[in-house]
Parts: sequence; C-alpha cells; structure tokens
Amino acid sequence: MMHVTVKKEQIIDGLQKAASIIPSKAGAAYLRSIWLQAKSDGITIMSTDVNIEFTGVYPAKTKEEGQAGVNGRSFVELLRRLPGGDIDLRVDEASNVLLVEQGRRSYKLPTVDPVWFQPLPAFPEEGAVLWSGDFLQDVIDRVSFCISDDDSAEGLACLYLKTYEGGKVDVCGLNGHQFAMVRFINDELARLLPENGLLIQKKYVNELRKWLGSDEIMLNISERRFHIRTGSGNETLSIPRSVNFTYPDHLGFLARLKGDNTSQLTVDRKESLDALDRLLLFNNDSDRCTYFHFEPSEVVLSAQGQETGSATEHLEGDFKGDLSLIAFPTRGLMDILGHFQSAKIDFVFTGAEGPCGMTGADDAEYNVILMPMKIAESAYYTEEE
Repeated sequence: MMHVTVKKEQIIDGLQKAASIIPSKAGAAYLRSIWLQAKSDGITIMSTDVNIEFTGVYPAKTKEEGQAGVNGRSFVELLRRLPGGDIDLRVDEASNVLLVEQGRRSYKLPTVDPVWFQPLPAFPEEGAVLWSGDFLQDVIDRVSFCISDDDSAEGLACLYLKTYEGGKVDVCGLNGHQFAMVRFINDELARLLPENGLLIQKKYVNELRKWLGSDEIMLNISERRFHIRTGSGNETLSIPRSVNFTYPDHLGFLARLKGDNTSQLTVDRKESLDALDRLLLFNNDSDRCTYFHFEPSEVVLSAQGQETGSATEHLEGDFKGDLSLIAFPTRGLMDILGHFQSAKIDFVFTGAEGPCGMTGADDAEYNVILMPMKIAESAYYTEEE
C-alpha cells in the first residue's frame, strides 16, 4: 500500500516530462504507465517507451512506502487540471485503484498489475562529466535542422559527436544537401566520447532538446546508451546510441572549401534576410530559388514565378572570384541565416553546383554547408528580357 502527499507545483513538471515519452498507442501496459514509488526521502516517477527512459525524484510527505503504476496520460492530465497545493495519493489494494484526493475532490484511477513493472537502471556515476545544459541546447539548435528526418538514412538521421586531439569536439548534422557543425573545446567530454564518435538518432535528440534547460547537467556514455542527469541529481534521462551506423568523413566536406578555385562573398546578414523574405513572395512550386548574380561590389538577388512575377534586389557585398551566377532554395537559405548571430556572413563557393560554405566572425567555429540548386538555362531572366 502506498500513501504519500505531494505538492502539485513540485511534481507537475516532472510528470509532464514523464508523460511526454509515453507512446500514444501501445499494447503493453507498462509502456502506457507512469510508475510511482513512495520512499522515505520522496516520490520517484518513472516512465519509458522501451527506448527512452525517464526517472525523477521529488519532495513528498510519505505516510506509507509503496509503489503503483497508473495510466500515465490520464493521471498527468488530471493533476495538471487540479489547482496548486497538496495532493494526497493513496493505493487501495482491495479495489486496485489509486485514490487522488485534494480537499473535497476525490478521484479513482485503476492501477496497473505490478508484474508489469521493470526497474530502470540508475545513472552511471563513474566517469560522468559536468556540462552546461543551455550550451548543449544551443549546439543542438544550430545543428539539428540539418539532420535527416528519414530514419532509413542510418547515420544521416543522427546527431554526430566526434573528438579530436587537443580536446576538440565536433557536433555535426547532415541530410545530404545541408551540413552544419559546431566545434568547441572540452577536455573532459572529449575523453568521454568513444573513439569512433557518438551517434544519436534525431527523434531522440528532439526529446533531449525539450528536456534541457539552463541548469548544469551530468553526462555519461555506456555501451549502448547516452545518459543525462540534472545537476541537482533529481531527474535522469537515458536515450539509445546508434552503434551500428557509420558517419561520413565530415572533414572532407570542409576541406573542399579550401581549394584554389573558390569564390568568396561577404554580405550583411540582416539585409540579406530581409531581401530573401521579400523574394520568397515570388517563389512558387516550380521555382523555389533565389538567384545570386555577382558583381565586385554587390550581389543582385532575383526571384521569379510564372504566376507570381519577378523581383530584383541589390545588396552591397564584397565579392572575389570567377563565379557569375548561383541559385539557392530561398526558404532553406533563410533558415540557415537565422541560426547565425554575426552581423556579416562569409560565403565560400566551390562552383555553380558545388558545395557552398557559410561562416560568421561572431559565430566561432560554426560552419554550415549548403548545396545550390541546378540552374536551367531558361530559368533565369533579367528585367530587360
């Protein structure tokens, strides 16, 4: 029998995190369940979808220790709609229900057969590394938009972390036509990462990103899992590693940008974004591009559509090279520019249909590569034509 009193304000956030990983449709009862364990030092909340595992420990007044499993989504929705304050949770073993009481309110939720309970492994303490939660969140934001959404793409559907000499860590995302990488130095994390790198599928990265905040976190890596714990130690998330995939040599992509036959352009980021936002109005399903026509002291941007008309904008810029024309998907380029903070953006072009690199002086060690779109001879025209 379990009997415990909790404050809604102290557990609702953890309950919502636990419920967020519960599958909306699952055959097994333990996958639909949130498990509650009342102990002398508080209440433990657990949930899993087989792949992701969540454990949270929160303050509680325990009157009788015990354990219960309930339908996670129903339980969390009920507590979310209750007003703040004390909530009494008590298991009635005779009727196999969890009594939820608050003042004159009383609710009965059926409990899950305890045979379904499977203990979740504890956070591995040995070798754990302290890191900044908001820094990791920022790194994920800058890279994850380039990760493929296609699970069948294997390594391309993963966030990739790789370590190098000098404590350097590269965090990469690649989807075939875009690549993003953040590089930083962290000796402890570099020592923790496996020699062949760490791969985490995008669907798990998205869950991790929602869980992160501004607090410090503890990280650890086991043979098949990536473990994260809040600095306070009260919440733990564990997600699978992708150990059977390989990742392309991303340094080879970056090396192509250092060739002898490249062209360079520097433009104002905000002015470019504003111009692209206007040119987007002239895109349609058959032509989603903005065309860049290069001059030594400016770049002419244009867009066209058979039904939308045409538009031309002139941007000041510093251009060096032999390239005369290139085309990029307008919305994709806008999304990339939105991930930079620098006032000026530097482009490196390897050709009209080759990889284009993007960097910014105030975005240290942040590199994005975008593939241009093939230009058909009839696709581009000037206003004179």
